[in-house]
Amino acid sequence: MTKKEEFIEIFKANIHREGADKLLDYLLSSASDFFTAPASTRFHGSYAGGLVEHSLNVYYCLKDYLARPRVRETYGLVPSEETVAIVSLLHDLCKVNVYREGTRNVKGPDGKWTTVPTYEYDDDLPYGHGEKSVYIITGFMRLTREEAFAIRYHMGFSEEESKRNVGKSFELYPLGFALNTADMEATYFLEGK
Repeated sequence: MTKKEEFIEIFKANIHREGADKLLDYLLSSASDFFTAPASTRFHGSYAGGLVEHSLNVYYCLKDYLARPRVRETYGLVPSEETVAIVSLLHDLCKVNVYREGTRNVKGPDGKWTTVPTYEYDDDLPYGHGEKSVYIITGFMRLTREEAFAIRYHMGFSEEESKRNVGKSFELYPLGFALNTADMEATYFLEGK
């Protein structure tokens, strides 16, 4: 099964709210490069299909995190399967249609410069990171407040956003902390160099 097929299967099995079908249609359309886009310019998932692979990795990392007895019993964090699929599979929709193929020069160990392929970032809708993902999703379907905050603050304290807002968001909506943890695990341990 391809990553695209795996994503579609998980999406269809778990996300059933009104508008979800239209969102999936958009992701599958020629208006979106979701299934062929990289996840970053030069770091994790910086290859064709990296974005869908990263989204799946975050889904599985989040499911594992949420399965921990401490998370379920002590923290009381037991979101629905639909919520888990939404926040993990769709947290980086902000990266749709923003990467362009390009080249850069790299000095090799022999001291010679060579041209290598890379991706360049060019965003025609510069609306931030997490907030842009929320904006795109809500153009198709409603999010709960918890889902919107989790997606909005999934970058955690690594964003330039006020640290006070991130901490308060995690305090109010612990799913955001869980999504941030899953995103970091996928990025640095599964997809890191």
